[in-house]
Amino acid sequence: MTEFSELGLSATTLKAVAETGYTTATPIQAAAIPYALHGMDVLGIAQTGTGKTAAFTLPMVDRLASGRARARMPRALVLAPTRELADQVASAFEKYAKGTRLSWALLIGGVSMGDQVAALDKGVDVLIATPGRLLDLFERGKVLLTGVQIMVVDEADRMLDMGFIPDIERIFKLTPPRRQTLFFSATMPPEITRLTQQFLRNPERVEASRPAETAETITQYIARISTSDPKAKRAALRALVERADVKNGIVFCNRKSEVDIVAKSLKRHGFDAAAIHGDLDQSVRTKTLAAFRSGELKLLVASDVAARGLDIPDVSHVFNYDVPHHADDYVHRIGRTGRAGRSGQAFMILTPADEKSYDKVLKLTKKTPEEVDLSVDVSGIRSAPRPARGKDAERSRGRSGSRGEPRPAKAEAISEPNEAAPVEAPPPAEKPARRRRSGQNPTQPAAGAEAEEASARPPRARGVKDAPTRAKGQPPADPFEGSLPAFLMRPAPRAKSD
Repeated sequence: MTEFSELGLSATTLKAVAETGYTTATPIQAAAIPYALHGMDVLGIAQTGTGKTAAFTLPMVDRLASGRARARMPRALVLAPTRELADQVASAFEKYAKGTRLSWALLIGGVSMGDQVAALDKGVDVLIATPGRLLDLFERGKVLLTGVQIMVVDEADRMLDMGFIPDIERIFKLTPPRRQTLFFSATMPPEITRLTQQFLRNPERVEASRPAETAETITQYIARISTSDPKAKRAALRALVERADVKNGIVFCNRKSEVDIVAKSLKRHGFDAAAIHGDLDQSVRTKTLAAFRSGELKLLVASDVAARGLDIPDVSHVFNYDVPHHADDYVHRIGRTGRAGRSGQAFMILTPADEKSYDKVLKLTKKTPEEVDLSVDVSGIRSAPRPARGKDAERSRGRSGSRGEPRPAKAEAISEPNEAAPVEAPPPAEKPARRRRSGQNPTQPAAGAEAEEASARPPRARGVKDAPTRAKGQPPADPFEGSLPAFLMRPAPRAKSD
C-alpha cells in the first residue's frame, strides 16, 4: 500500500486529500501520479471505481498551482463523455484545489450557456467539458484552446461507444502539440489504440488491473427465466429486489425506452425507484442523482451512458435487467458496487434470447456467476394479445368468427337483435332494377329490352367512345339514359307499405 505522502505531492494538496479522509493511494493513483507530476504523458488503463479521477486531478492541481489563466484561454482541459461524469470531475477538482487560487468552469449541455460564457470571459485555469458543448462554444468564438498545457481524456472507450472520436480528434488538433496528455480508459479497443499512437508522445503505460477483471469484493449471481416476455422479466426483477437486502441499487437496461418502462413498473408495485437517461432534462438528472446519493432514493434505473463513471461509493446492489450487448459493459455496470474495498452483489436476469451475450460475458470475465432460484413462477406470464383493429378485425372475424366458435356458413343470414327476419333474395332471373348512382329517379324502372340489346352488342374497342348525336337546338341527352353499366347498378329500394 502506498501513502499519498510518498508520491511527491505538495503540502497544500496533501492537506486537501487528508480532509477528504483518504490516506492510502489506489494502484492506479500510485502508478500514474509520479509520472504526471513530472510532465510526462500517461496512458492509464483501469476499470471504473479504481480512483482514476484523483489520478489526474491531484497532479494537475500541483502543476497549475503557480500562474494565472487568461480570458477565454484555459490552461488545462478535461474531456468527459457524459454530463454526470464531467460534474463528478468538477466536484473532485473543487475538493482537491482547496487552498489554491485555481479557478474552473464546467461546460456541459442541457444548461444555459450564459454562466459558462461569463466564466470563460473572466478566465479559468481548468476547463471540464463534454465534447459537444466545448466545440459549440469554440465555434462561437467563446473559448480558445491554444493555451492548454495539460489535456485529460477520461473514459476514452466510452467516448468511442458514443461516437465522440471524431470530436476528440478535432479537439486534440486545436490544442498545442507540446501539451501534456493524460489518457484514461478501461479497455483498449483498436480505435483507442490508434488515437493514443497519434496524439500521445511516448506515454508511460500504467495498468492497475486487467481491463476485464471484476472486483473480488463483488458476488455475482444470475437468475434464469424460461421466457423473454417483458412482463416475466419485470416480475423476476421485483422478486430479486424483494429477496435481496437492498440498501440502494442500480438497475441497468440496454435501451432508454426500457429504462422508463422498468422504473414506472417498479413504482407501480410500491418500490422507490426513478429513471435516469440521456433524454431527460439535465435538471431532472441532477435532482435524481442527488436523491440517490443522499439515500432518499433506493433504486436508480439507468442506461449505460447515464451511469458510466458515477462516483457513488456505497452502492449495495447492481441488477442487470438486460444482459449488455457488449461484454465489457458488464464489467463497468457491476463496478458500481463493491467499491473501495466494500462488498457488493450483482444480479443478472438471463432469458433464452440472452445466451449469446451471456457467453461473451463469461469469456471476458472468466467467472461463472452463482445461479439463483427465483422461487417465483414467471414461465406462465405472457403479454395479452393485441386486439385486431379496423380491416384486420373484419378479416379476422370473417376467417374464424369469435375465438372458439365455428365459422358461420356463407348462405346463413345473421340478424342483429330486434331486427325483422330477413327477406329471401329473388332468383337471378328476376333480379330487381338497380338504382342509378346519380341523376336518376329512384322509382324509374330499368329498361329491360334495352339492356338485352346492349348485352348483344359486340364488345367496344378499349378507349373508343360512341359519339353522341342530337338535332340542332335539342337539349343534351341524359348520359345515364338507357342501360347502366353493371358496376353502377344497385337494387331498387323496397316499396314502403302503409
